[in-house]
Amino acid sequence: YGHSNQLRQARAMGDYLIVGVHTDEEIAKHKGPPVFTQEERYKMVQAIKWVDEIAPGAPYVTTLETLDKYNCDFCVHGDDITLTVDGKDTYEEVKTAGRYRECKRTQGVSTTDLVGRMLLMTKAHHSNIDEDLDYRKHTDNFGKGPKGHSPWTGVSQFLQTSQKIIQFASGKEPQPGDTIIYVAGAFDLFHIGHVDFLEKVHQLAEKPYIIVGLHFDQEVNRYKGKNYPIMNIHERTLSVLACRYVSEVVIGAPYAVTADLLDHFRVTLVCHGMTELVPDKDGSDPYEEPKRRGIFQLVDSGSNLTTDLIVQRIIKNRLEFEARNQKKEAKELAVLEAMKRLEEEKH
Repeated sequence: YGHSNQLRQARAMGDYLIVGVHTDEEIAKHKGPPVFTQEERYKMVQAIKWVDEIAPGAPYVTTLETLDKYNCDFCVHGDDITLTVDGKDTYEEVKTAGRYRECKRTQGVSTTDLVGRMLLMTKAHHSNIDEDLDYRKHTDNFGKGPKGHSPWTGVSQFLQTSQKIIQFASGKEPQPGDTIIYVAGAFDLFHIGHVDFLEKVHQLAEKPYIIVGLHFDQEVNRYKGKNYPIMNIHERTLSVLACRYVSEVVIGAPYAVTADLLDHFRVTLVCHGMTELVPDKDGSDPYEEPKRRGIFQLVDSGSNLTTDLIVQRIIKNRLEFEARNQKKEAKELAVLEAMKRLEEEKH
């Protein structure tokens, strides 16, 4: 959702947004191993509602040649500095030419931070849990390099505001003739499996209006266990709202799809993926009511990617990711120190 927010801001600066996405090879060379494959990333970025087009295999260093190739007036990046493997600013050329704009980085989240939460195996990132001893005990296991440890890694520092939800929301009411489709779940670490599922659901009607019910953190933890969800309810809300197939989100939807919910939203169809359907606390089927009404449908996304699999990828590459995070934290510290020196020299 940090990336989505950056794309939202970029799109607001112009009329047409082309997003350059690097290959796995480029990322491995400059940053460390990517979590998702390039094909997964191309599809994910294309599914974000502010994106008009993607440029696959974009070079890591943005040049004027690249901008001209795609007929772009300027490029946009967050206000954090990105450096090549040999320490050069990747936007130097376009900055000099005056074809660079900057947008605000979303406070409180980064890929590094999410990777940290996956490896920590605590629940301190849930919106309803205070930072506890469990968290403090486990922070020592992750990202402790010789240069110490970023205080941001592992616990959610994201502060939700109504303004941010408004910026992400479509604001569109269902229109006469729309097919109102309801889907519910955790939608944790919003990924290509979710996108494939929502795209398939979107194709079920001529004029689909998709409402996504998001379960609260405690509910997700009840049926998923471990330290799930990795993203708390606020973060999951923005991630889902950024998807072009989603019209509305119910924040903290009930686990059982009730008659009240179906009537309130005038739901025509209720869909669920091929993932396991865990019974409600009392052992009942949460989809009993839509099934009774004959409006329940299972949808096969055709994707086998799950949040579990993403976490497994991270754990498999744990050492590489830890090295990457330590390198990144050291780089961030060096940049901060350089900025501090510049400030001091000014004064």
